[in-house]
Amino acid sequence: MRNVFYRVSCALARFMYGRNGSDQLNVALLVVYLFICLLRALFIHSVAAAAFFNILTLLTAAALLLRMFSRNLDRRRAENARFLSWWSPVRRRLNGLRQRSRDRDHKYFTCKNCKTVCRVPAGKGKIEITCPKCGGKIIGRS
Repeated sequence: MRNVFYRVSCALARFMYGRNGSDQLNVALLVVYLFICLLRALFIHSVAAAAFFNILTLLTAAALLLRMFSRNLDRRRAENARFLSWWSPVRRRLNGLRQRSRDRDHKYFTCKNCKTVCRVPAGKGKIEITCPKCGGKIIGRS
């Protein structure tokens, strides 16, 4: 039985050689696919909307499989790089928001001029903050 699994895994490795496989864009497409399937299953009750979501899931799955089994590696890497150039700032912003919401010892203010996030100790009352980047004044309660 072990020999069969070994042969199958070797055959799969030979088949995938020179193909794109999975990258960050494929993972994002998979998440979108699962979200659409969940949305369709939970909230869609009309026939027309269900047909639309069926087509949408089919197109998402087709794009995912096309990218995964593609041999045009340069194009797939360029697509992934474009996706990451869009997604990286979004991910950093979401991580920053998550960390700031967990931090109970500090209050965060955003400068109106340069959008720099300034951190001050919480519980100090009404304070005036000078932005370290542009020198703008921020007045608020910590």
